[in-house]
Amino acid sequence: MLENLCTLPLSADLFTQALHPSKPLLTVGLSSGRVETFKIPSTDDDDEGEEGSDQNSSTSSGKGLIKSLWNTRRHKGSCRCLAYSHDGESLYSAGTDSIVKHFSPETGLVISKIGLPPRNGVGNSADSPAILHILSPQTLLLGTDLGSLYIFDLRENGQLNPKPVRRHVPHSDYITSITPLPASSESTSRFPKQWVSTGGTTLAVTDLRHGILATSEDQEDELLCSTIIPSGLGPKKMRSNAVVAVGTGGGVLTLWDRGAWDDQQDRIYIAGGQTKKDGESLDSIVRVPDELGWGKQVIVGVGDGTMSIVDLKQRSVVSVLKHDDIEGVASLTFDYQNRLISGGGKTVKVWAEADNEEEDDQVPTIKRSADTDGESDEDDSDDSDSDGPAARRQPKKKRRKGQGGQNRPVAFPGLD
Repeated sequence: MLENLCTLPLSADLFTQALHPSKPLLTVGLSSGRVETFKIPSTDDDDEGEEGSDQNSSTSSGKGLIKSLWNTRRHKGSCRCLAYSHDGESLYSAGTDSIVKHFSPETGLVISKIGLPPRNGVGNSADSPAILHILSPQTLLLGTDLGSLYIFDLRENGQLNPKPVRRHVPHSDYITSITPLPASSESTSRFPKQWVSTGGTTLAVTDLRHGILATSEDQEDELLCSTIIPSGLGPKKMRSNAVVAVGTGGGVLTLWDRGAWDDQQDRIYIAGGQTKKDGESLDSIVRVPDELGWGKQVIVGVGDGTMSIVDLKQRSVVSVLKHDDIEGVASLTFDYQNRLISGGGKTVKVWAEADNEEEDDQVPTIKRSADTDGESDEDDSDDSDSDGPAARRQPKKKRRKGQGGQNRPVAFPGLD
């Protein structure tokens, strides 16, 4: 169903990754505090013609080299989260230094930055960020280790306003996921105004203007990730109702009907054991794009390094892929060309639908150029302060530490 096109080694353990909405750009945030952006080969490069092509462009079969565009130490400590703006013109990061930075995706140059407000609004100790999400071109959501959720205004050319518009506390533990709910038919902007968040052992629904609308019962298991299926899975006579899929620390995928937020409606066992302690955690999840024609399916990243493809209508696992033999899958995303990007440990992998006419059992070998094996010494703390070019949270079975290099060309299979 999916084949691994390439494996990209990283210089430290991956904490987070983000994809540009319309360009083949992948940005990773690492435990070392470094942030790096790569250009992934794309069929769009073929449209540039032979004159504009080079060794880093893709061929008509989608094969080529991954190229590092820039790499800097963006945060002191680790980089916890990344998020692209809706138009892809801005990129945001947050780290354990309690600083949020706004910068250019193409160059990495810092445009603006803010510090998180003090814990409980007083004192010198700031809360630590746990997750970032761009709700609309005007709104950035930031969840923290203490369960707070800050709403920031981005209407000044995407720049960060140091004073949040609102602050809510939907959870008593760190926020693990934010999933927007589809806008209503009456909405004029078509951008979501409500979202589902998970944190600790509860799920909550929050409205942009009206605050926290609902909180679930205690699920007695960590809720670690979530995604939404907009229609086609709701209860009888309400098939158009949205369903939210939530991964747990005990290896069970739970399903929630929109509007019935008190408790889960169904369970699918993905990596569960005899007890909750025996199960592998479900650390990440992504909905399979409709364009692939797979039906109502999601891909779940598991703490043992596997990825389970789950058919939500059949309530069953249809296939299992391997990302890593040891490290869990920390992040799963589809790019704008419907390729799956999986990240975990010190590797990122690119996957695409397998070509049935051509089978190749070999995974491409990673080679480092002798002149690009070192790590950039650029430190973002100097860049951002001069306006120039630029833990507590430990989810179950997520391992985060490490260091190492940059500019690693990665060959796709079949490239001469």
